[in-house]
Amino acid sequence: MTDLMPQLITGAVTLAGVIITNTTANRRLVAQIQTAQAVTDTKLENLTREVRQHNDFARRIPVLEEQIRELFHRVKYLEREETIR
Repeated sequence: MTDLMPQLITGAVTLAGVIITNTTANRRLVAQIQTAQAVTDTKLENLTREVRQHNDFARRIPVLEEQIRELFHRVKYLEREETIR
């Protein structure tokens, strides 16, 4: 029994060390994952905002093109009217 006691103590200390090391590593890993997730969320929010802005421009461009066409026709009409006078 006395020969077994040092082995049991060594095994218990080793087990405690492994548990402590794994717990610490797990906490660090969780913190890193949370940080990475926060960065990803921020980038996704920015990308979503940019896509919405782009979509807004995509809806407005055809309207602007039509308005420019109308203005172009008005200018041409006014130029014709001016040359007639």
